[in-house]
Amino acid sequence: MQYVLIIHEVEDYHAWKQVFDKAATIRKQAGERSYQVLKYEHNPNKIVHFSAWTSIEAAKTFFESPQLVQIRAEAGVKSPDFIYLEQLDSGTL
Repeated sequence: MQYVLIIHEVEDYHAWKQVFDKAATIRKQAGERSYQVLKYEHNPNKIVHFSAWTSIEAAKTFFESPQLVQIRAEAGVKSPDFIYLEQLDSGTL
């Protein structure tokens, strides 16, 4: 499984979340399989989006598309950092 870790600050979490939720269908069609949304402990507008994807290529194509650049602007996203990850191991303790 491949993963994407995105860290970004948003102007307003609730406004961002509405845009994020509306984009669920296009994210799924692009290859996103699951996600988690987390926030920094002392900053509710510093968001971490961790998601599983069908491939790194699909994720890069999606996140670098002009459509997503526009969606991020509408959602009030400030300077996102994208980290593309490939799973080496997992377990449950």
